[in-house]
Amino acid sequence: MIPYSYILIDFADIEQDTQAGFAFLKSCGYAGVELNLTDDVLGRLDELEAAAQANDLVVPSLLTGTAYEQGLCLSSPDPDCRQGAVDRLKSYLPIADRFNAILVVGLMQGLRSDEADPVVANERIAAGLREVGLAAGQKGIEIVIEPVNHLQVGFNHSLAEVRQLIAAIDVPAFKPMLDTIHMNIEETSMTEPIHSCGESLRHVHICESNGGVFGSGNVDFKAVLDALQSIGYEGFGSLKIYRNAGFEEGARSSIEYLRSQA
Repeated sequence: MIPYSYILIDFADIEQDTQAGFAFLKSCGYAGVELNLTDDVLGRLDELEAAAQANDLVVPSLLTGTAYEQGLCLSSPDPDCRQGAVDRLKSYLPIADRFNAILVVGLMQGLRSDEADPVVANERIAAGLREVGLAAGQKGIEIVIEPVNHLQVGFNHSLAEVRQLIAAIDVPAFKPMLDTIHMNIEETSMTEPIHSCGESLRHVHICESNGGVFGSGNVDFKAVLDALQSIGYEGFGSLKIYRNAGFEEGARSSIEYLRSQA
């Protein structure tokens, strides 16, 4: 069974008692916590690191999408905006190094409203990420690009498109990842992309089709887990629950559901 981490999308879920929140996740059987690099999280890294260590949890990965919500975009026609996005990602590298974590890039690619031409957008995205990737390579940090569905990101929705982008970046720091909620929308199979990645698959987000507790949607988690096992996947499966459930209910019930499917 692969190790599971919980994606802490909203730090407010545990900010009143970080130690207790992390202890709860450990009691559920999680081996890690994936952090969303919001301003709140960035301001409390010492506290989060201490809580993780105290509860024998690792931080396998870091989400970067908040930077897009703050106006930074890799595909923007504004060169200052693009450079700001690059500089922000580079500023996250010491944090990734500190936690021995992967950086996840998805939302920072932007929307078609930022740049209507996908060819131009991908040229800008590749150029910006190449700069970030060269700096990451010097520190031995890996970066994964998440295929995000067309409703949330303007470009590179499928694994095939992400692999084309990684080839265009042409920097070893970049690897593909998958997310079941986006696969359910963009791919024709929930297992073929996993087999297609094989040993290059570096990270996985596990999420129900409706974003709620596992078992409430239509994702075939057993097929997904079997496919991950068949390729010898050794990374984390990060559970993402962001709708129709509180922190404790979502975290507990979803990992229990996955165990029933393994």
